[in-house]
Amino acid sequence: MKYTQLGRTGLKVSRLVLGTMNFGRHTEEADAHAIMDSALDAGVNFFDTANIYGGQGRTEEILGAWFAKGGGRREKTVLATKVYGDMSPEDDPWPNRDRLSALNIRRACEASLKRLGTDHIDLYQFHHIDRTTPWEEIWQAVDVLVQQGKVLYAGSSNFPGWGIAQANEAAARRGSLGLVSEQCLYNLVERRAEMEVIPAAQVYGLGVVPWSPLHGGILGGVLRKQSEGRTARSGSGLWAKMLEDPAERARIQAYEDLCDKHGVEAGDVGLAWLLTRPGVTGPIVGPRVQEQFDSALRAVELELSEEFLAALDEIFPGPGPTPEAFAW
Repeated sequence: MKYTQLGRTGLKVSRLVLGTMNFGRHTEEADAHAIMDSALDAGVNFFDTANIYGGQGRTEEILGAWFAKGGGRREKTVLATKVYGDMSPEDDPWPNRDRLSALNIRRACEASLKRLGTDHIDLYQFHHIDRTTPWEEIWQAVDVLVQQGKVLYAGSSNFPGWGIAQANEAAARRGSLGLVSEQCLYNLVERRAEMEVIPAAQVYGLGVVPWSPLHGGILGGVLRKQSEGRTARSGSGLWAKMLEDPAERARIQAYEDLCDKHGVEAGDVGLAWLLTRPGVTGPIVGPRVQEQFDSALRAVELELSEEFLAALDEIFPGPGPTPEAFAW
């Protein structure tokens, strides 16, 4: 496994991030534990979760049970979780159980620590931009958690470029460290993060952690799987609709043909491409089964030639920088 520092911090993390979103919903606890064991065995030390994953914190509980097995599992893991989503039971909706108020941040952190069975969270991430809570309030709450030793670093997820700037300028005024990472939707098909999110992350020293690196399976050899009669799981109706578009289907076919020409798996290429991108710490791989995780490991060792990268740009051109992408 290869490692890099998370943004401008001294924290070393693996270049693949184990995503746990499927644990508890699509992956049983025993299988999830086996995947996490194999991740550590492979050198993956960066695990990502969220309080809303699995429903009512179920995924965090699965991680907590795994940590409780001992064997250095918690000590070896850089643990990242998130706050923002509504944690109210369906039959008991109530205010202040979501978003980034100081009250919810405090309560959500304590609840996550309990479910995870740990005394601290290495990377506490804001799951979405909160346009209603001032950053002075957010950072005050986070600073208290840092002072208490319950949180080490703060990160963002699904933030616009201006949100990253706003957050870190506010943190600087308080003398706080601010955001050190940004999780964003970024892959060969969806490259709009290159316009402002990734440049902002680079300027402010945030490590970029792309989610949905294979665009819900579209970049994982979906057409070949269909032709071979294998079931290709779509991320949502959006992906199925994408393949109904002749132009988009032709693009995916060109991509798979290019991968076949070079004798590499499409899914490996999608991950390996992200590892070549400026500012990227590592993509999140969210396996449902062990085989999916095992295949993702190959991407770390895959070297893409300049010719290959240029061909990928032809198939999936980026938007270009702002403002030239839409102005001059």
